[in-house]
Amino acid sequence: MQRYFFDGSYENGQATITGDDAKHMMKVMRMRENDEIIIVHNASATVNKIITFTDNDVVVEKTTTSIPSPELPIQVTIACGLPKGDKLDLIVQKATELGMYALLPFEAQRSIVKWDAKKGDKKQQRLQKIAKEAAEQSHRTIIPTVHASVNFKQLLATASQFDAIFIADEEDAKLTKRLRLVDHVKKIAHYQNLLIVFGPEGGIDRHESTALLEIGATTVSLGPRILRTETAPLYFLSALSYELE
Repeated sequence: MQRYFFDGSYENGQATITGDDAKHMMKVMRMRENDEIIIVHNASATVNKIITFTDNDVVVEKTTTSIPSPELPIQVTIACGLPKGDKLDLIVQKATELGMYALLPFEAQRSIVKWDAKKGDKKQQRLQKIAKEAAEQSHRTIIPTVHASVNFKQLLATASQFDAIFIADEEDAKLTKRLRLVDHVKKIAHYQNLLIVFGPEGGIDRHESTALLEIGATTVSLGPRILRTETAPLYFLSALSYELE
């Protein structure tokens, strides 16, 4: 059953879907009256029935059938050092499918690319659209927030609002003895939110790692192999899902 996010309001149990979603229902899916869809409204998913069509809008009516939430029990924000190419697109799409709550790109010391301030808004909007489409496809009840890129000092200031901070540090993976990721996860299973920091190509700079450790962060190993910058967040979310879900 097709899923759409709706941020408007219901009146007498009915809502009017507009814009791209309405066009998708009519032109792409070729839906008809009485067809059923899932509408996510205020982070709650319910089955809706199509009542009627206008030239550009679709009127739906909420039924009494609700859909259980598939969200992770902990809100995970991924702080990702700006990577090269279109890797950020891949991270947004796949991390959304795996349960990411928000993405916070940052200009790391070892980031080769920079966030173009003139094109930043358009890039953020495009990434947010990728997150929306991935959230619909994976039947999420929230759309992850893709924040504008920040510098490292701003990242440190933001980090204080989280219950726990992890650093995915490749130096930790090189240790002969290291605490397993599952042991870290068990310690934070009851927390509400988590920030996990990943470096760009080349990893986290030692000065950045030290600064994060000074505000209470913990380094975690993602196994004995060194992962690419676009692979590491997906590994972490998969491991978190396996342990908590």
